Amino acid sequence: MQKDQLFTRRRMLLAGGAALGAAGTAGAVLAAGGADTARTAAAPAAGPRARRALAPNAFRLQPLTGDGPPRAAPRKLKVRQEPILRISGRGRRMVLTFDDGPHPDYTPDILDTLAEYDVRAMFFVCGECVVDNKELLARMADAGHVVGNHTWTHPLLTSLDRDEIRDEMESTSDVIEDAYGERPQWFRAPYGAWNRAAFQLGADMGMEPMAGTGDPTPRMEPGPTAHVDRVVGGARPPGGGGAPPPRGRGGVTPPRPPPMGFGPPGQA
Repeated sequence: MQKDQLFTRRRMLLAGGAALGAAGTAGAVLAAGGADTARTAAAPAAGPRARRALAPNAFRLQPLTGDGPPRAAPRKLKVRQEPILRISGRGRRMVLTFDDGPHPDYTPDILDTLAEYDVRAMFFVCGECVVDNKELLARMADAGHVVGNHTWTHPLLTSLDRDEIRDEMESTSDVIEDAYGERPQWFRAPYGAWNRAAFQLGADMGMEPMAGTGDPTPRMEPGPTAHVDRVVGGARPPGGGGAPPPRGRGGVTPPRPPPMGFGPPGQA
């Protein structure tokens, strides 16, 4: 797939996300009752207070001059064989996730809608989009949202070699740290295309892999209402109807994603 096609696809994804943002839903990781499994995680912690984003010229010069604080070494995690699909916890809870971007035309409206309903979410961002929109990651940090790594150019990871995957992931973590205030602890593969190298490199960089449910495909048609109905209608815990997600073997306890209630304002 050519880069311009990927960029067009990413714009389509963001347009779909904007429509769903009006209802506060875009993707979900379902809450699970009972024992944790390899695909079950504790809910993510709220985002940090963001540092002031660097000016574009400062960002370009920093790798050459060595200015700025040294980057903290990431904690290494156990290598998983499949992404996390469920969070542990009780009650009617889910994690709202938005992929791609940030985009100046769509992301502010999503952030405004989440703030209106007092809901925190996870944003899996692409590095090339962050460079010119660092202020949006600062907004995410201030609002307590969690930012995850979604690669630099949104490629199909299964078509890249190990060094190319590492560059996509590492460069994105670097720019997220500059704009958001800390390195991401979560990673999502574009198109849901995972391979062993992605799991290994993510663990080396201190990131847990997260899957998703309720993907609102197709994204541009038949319209926003259909997207919202698809996501909201599919929001249920395992065993609550439909096929439950597959169960994996036990694993380490990952970092906590933000607990998010799917309910009235103030209960997130």
